[in-house]
Amino acid sequence: MTGLTTHVLDTARGCPAQGIVIDLFRLDGDSRTQITSVVTNGDGRVDGGPLLTGDSFRTGTYELVFHAGDYLRRSGTALPEPAFLDVIPIRFGIADTTAHYHVPLLISPYGYSTYRGS
Repeated sequence: MTGLTTHVLDTARGCPAQGIVIDLFRLDGDSRTQITSVVTNGDGRVDGGPLLTGDSFRTGTYELVFHAGDYLRRSGTALPEPAFLDVIPIRFGIADTTAHYHVPLLISPYGYSTYRGS
């Protein structure tokens, strides 16, 4: 499979993060173009297949923006104002359009991590 996928896990609660809004942007120099906006399902994944596939899956620089603060508040997590983590941008490059790029997010109220998954 080729394309771009993501999912979100709540490491503080030990479960998938349902209901997180994720915006995907393509960056070209100083230009930032929104490609899509999606919401995670009960498995912390996105319905409807890859975020990028086919002709839209091109080499370049991209940014996934995870609206984690809204999710954490809805889940009952007490956050200070302003929250330490609210909107989490992850900028990455796609160099090989014959490969699968999976960019997961593991979140808690005070930390996050990501990696290139499979």
